[in-house]
Amino acid sequence: MPAFEDLLQKNLPAIRALVRLRSSAPLRAHESVSDLVQSTCREALRHADRVEYRGEGSFREWLATIALNKLRERERFLRAAKRDVRRERQDAGADAELCACYQGLADATPSQHAIAGERVLQIEQAFDQLTEEQREVVLATRLLGLSHAEIAARLGKTEVAVRSLLSRALVRLSALLEKGPGRPPD
Repeated sequence: MPAFEDLLQKNLPAIRALVRLRSSAPLRAHESVSDLVQSTCREALRHADRVEYRGEGSFREWLATIALNKLRERERFLRAAKRDVRRERQDAGADAELCACYQGLADATPSQHAIAGERVLQIEQAFDQLTEEQREVVLATRLLGLSHAEIAARLGKTEVAVRSLLSRALVRLSALLEKGPGRPPD
């Protein structure tokens, strides 16, 4: 098995992108993505001795599960605390690393990397407008690297249905990005 820390480091960009894309807009405005990712890494390191290495895909899925549990925990905390997150400033997060991860979702060009913060925000806003099932299939294929068969088993669908869902999701995401922030597609 490769060194645990090396695996963790290699998968950080995808986990960071996953955390941003799966966070609600209020959570993104309230919480630092870096803090959530760091918390995920701390928990992963705490449980490193229990990990049975079955390949990088399996390891990435395990990390993603930890990250998604952290997000659910923070969302519950924010709702329970009844915090007014509307008063808090949205962080555009000009992060070229995120833009590189999102590149698989939206085919970013090199010129778009120069405006990474704006692009990251546009992608996140468009991603928020996808259905839950569309977000799930896009993340599973583009960030976690799961095969259509693995996603089909996870969602209880056929591979053909997963391919169709992914295709529709990517078309919708592309249309949302073409329209610009805050405007629904035709």
